Amino acid sequence: MEFRHLGRSGLLISEIAYGNWITHGSQVEEDAALACVRAALDEGITTFDTADVYAGGRAEEVLGRALKGERRQGLEILTKVFWATGPGPNDRSLSRKHIMESIDASLGRLQTDYVDVYQAHRYDYSTPLEETMQAFADVVRSGKALYIGVSEWNATQLRAGWEMAQDLKIPFVSNQPQYSALWRVIEAEVVPTSIELGIGQVVFSPIAQGVLSGKYAVGEQPPAGSRATDEKSGANFIARLLNDDVLTAVAGLQPLAEQAGLSMAQLAVAWVLQNSNVSAAIIGASRPEQVKDNVKASGVRLEPDLMKAIDAVLDPVTERDPAKTQSPARRP
Repeated sequence: MEFRHLGRSGLLISEIAYGNWITHGSQVEEDAALACVRAALDEGITTFDTADVYAGGRAEEVLGRALKGERRQGLEILTKVFWATGPGPNDRSLSRKHIMESIDASLGRLQTDYVDVYQAHRYDYSTPLEETMQAFADVVRSGKALYIGVSEWNATQLRAGWEMAQDLKIPFVSNQPQYSALWRVIEAEVVPTSIELGIGQVVFSPIAQGVLSGKYAVGEQPPAGSRATDEKSGANFIARLLNDDVLTAVAGLQPLAEQAGLSMAQLAVAWVLQNSNVSAAIIGASRPEQVKDNVKASGVRLEPDLMKAIDAVLDPVTERDPAKTQSPARRP
């Protein structure tokens, strides 16, 4: 496993992180989740990403149990706040009330005294940015988080938040966007701004919900147990990618992966890691074997000609519009 600095900070994280967005507490049973975390640790992953809203808080609980007994200083734990975690009008958003209550709840579920990075899960149009950033500053100064980050903020929002963080003297170090060879919306604006400001990307869905692994084929039913069959949550996210044009293009990557001596999933993760502004690619898994396969992308360097060939194959179905980075216009 190789490690990268998170943005311009001194914090090193494993360039492949383990995330439990859809799996823990939802798609897989706890024994399988624990086995996946153990496989991640065995393969050298030290960075673990979750959120208070995943599986209604169960994902944080499962991760807390899975990491219990591990040396805390040897881990980097990231979690998030924004989406609704209860029925009340204040059980959501980036208000001071919700942030201060949510960090304590997350720490309890994770069974830890602090998280390494506390992230705003989306931009909140309903709360003044000054209120949000002051609350984050107080979380950092209380020792409950070491750094702050965000998820799916556009370039303008990143700059505004970063400038306030500078005034408050707190380390704003990361953004967590969706990024893959099929979804490149951060490249035009978010990445150049982040490079300027010293913000690193911790990207999710580098395998495009499994589509870039090649497991889905034109005219075939999704494999049993795959994300596309998970009606509880996974199927909703992957549905837009399961069309003939996308699946036909992805099939064209198979010979390129073979040429590189990589599995399709390894090629997808390695492709994301060629972007120097990417500090880590988050992988998820329902089986330990998937973790062991994906981590082999760490340290892989793809030749320029191969990168161009991948672009040529996927270009007709690749999304690049920076306007696709969006947050809810109203309180969720």
